[in-house]
Amino acid sequence: MTARVVLASNNAKKLAELRRILEPLVPGVEVLGLADFPAYDEPAETEPTFEGNALIKARACLAVTGLPSLADDSGLCVDALNGMPGVLSARWSGVPKADGGDAANNRLLLSQLSEVPAERRTAQFRCVMALCTPDGRELVQEGVMAGRVLEAEHGGGGFGYDPLFAAEGYDVSTAELPPGEKDRISHRGTALTAMAPAIVAALV
Repeated sequence: MTARVVLASNNAKKLAELRRILEPLVPGVEVLGLADFPAYDEPAETEPTFEGNALIKARACLAVTGLPSLADDSGLCVDALNGMPGVLSARWSGVPKADGGDAANNRLLLSQLSEVPAERRTAQFRCVMALCTPDGRELVQEGVMAGRVLEAEHGGGGFGYDPLFAAEGYDVSTAELPPGEKDRISHRGTALTAMAPAIVAALV
């Protein structure tokens, strides 16, 4: 029987990215998403930390599917905004994703940083991956990608704040990077790579 793990996400672009990163790390595993199961009411992300919200999602997914469940919570932490939007990144503008939330979030962030000079636009993408397994184990790993917020959007790849973020050492946005290069340096790639051995152990 094929080993299976569930990524607790309905975000098609995030799911594609997580699958792309995970499949080479855990060969032979079948990576499922929430769309592969009957719909359920996803829990509210009420915790003040990435770790807390990732665990909320992974626990709920495990309860419904009975399979090892992986969830991430991630966001952009801007130094000039005292670490915000942080855990509120996906809903920073208050506009639902289905109604153009990414674009609205990017517009709001640019507006909030409009008078901040380039040298003070430092930021970090942070991601916490949580894995919950049927035998009761709960593990977390964090990944960080440091960089800066650009003054305009560049590139059509990625999602979320990618068009506005340039990783440390790069002159282009993460939305302009080839997928493999982005995966190598990204917060999700780092966290998922660190989590891979635990995923393998959960599938044995």
